[in-house]
Amino acid sequence: LPGYKVKVLDGNCIEASEHRLEVLRHTSSGALPGKSLVIYEPELEMATEVFPCEDGHAQERSLLGEVSETVEARDVFIMDRNFCVQDFLDRLAQRKAFYICRQHKGLPWKAESKERLVGRVEGTRIYEQWVRISNRQGDTRKVRRIRIVLKKATRDGEKELTILTNLSKTAAPAKLIAELYRKRWCIETAFQELEAHLHSEINTLGYPKAALFGFCVALMAYNALAVVKAALRSVHGVDKVSNEISGYYLAGHLARTHEGMMIAIPDQEWMIFSAMSDEAFTQTLRSLAEKVSLLKFKKHKRGVKKPLTKRTQNLNQPHVSTARLITP
Repeated sequence: LPGYKVKVLDGNCIEASEHRLEVLRHTSSGALPGKSLVIYEPELEMATEVFPCEDGHAQERSLLGEVSETVEARDVFIMDRNFCVQDFLDRLAQRKAFYICRQHKGLPWKAESKERLVGRVEGTRIYEQWVRISNRQGDTRKVRRIRIVLKKATRDGEKELTILTNLSKTAAPAKLIAELYRKRWCIETAFQELEAHLHSEINTLGYPKAALFGFCVALMAYNALAVVKAALRSVHGVDKVSNEISGYYLAGHLARTHEGMMIAIPDQEWMIFSAMSDEAFTQTLRSLAEKVSLLKFKKHKRGVKKPLTKRTQNLNQPHVSTARLITP
């Protein structure tokens, strides 16, 4: 979206911790150490803002006031319906920012024009109309309401998605809005990588501050990996790195070599990077990326899943000897 900065906003709840703390030993309920809102920029493939909250039961909407303070003109926020709140949408518009937000059923609106079909994409039908939404003070704003009728229902059984946006038609036609909303899933993928590759949710950390600190450290590591991937893409090609390189193997390689590297290389040797210009640092990264053997980090894609072998059950013989079965 030329001329705009696209940001994806979503929440992440840290998984329940073990009951190691004294206050948790007498309850069987899951102990939630905290949650956070994260802003992810798809163009950078980085998490650029995080808003932590120690109360694991707090509503994600309660953190939107903090998010509002970071909004800049011409930002475009892509959000799920959980963030479709009248006052928050109004604050975005007041700061000359924009949003592509899935409509919440509880948001009141009034039609300003008839709905009309504006296109079809991959079997889906896209409809558009002008509507008015109002805030608590009764002030109304005219926005576009885009309804996407899906070819197949989602895993939740929903057959259509409704999106609200204050972007103009010239800036973003309805088809582009639908395509941009699909980018919301990139932050879900990032959260999966954080948990699986970088261990962002350590369930032995029961104290909220410790759990949230661990999550934020994982976010920093994710951003560092994003820089590494960008350097690799600039040298070896976008398609090759995006489709063939495993983030899991990259993270594992860094984890194994980092401690030894810190021991072997004196602290003063790293000072050269603090004085480098952006251009010099970029060139250094590209030079190092040229020396990387991509075969070490190649994905091992799973083949066709084989059907399970039927097992025979003998009630008179509950155990077997593996050695006897192996020996012909």
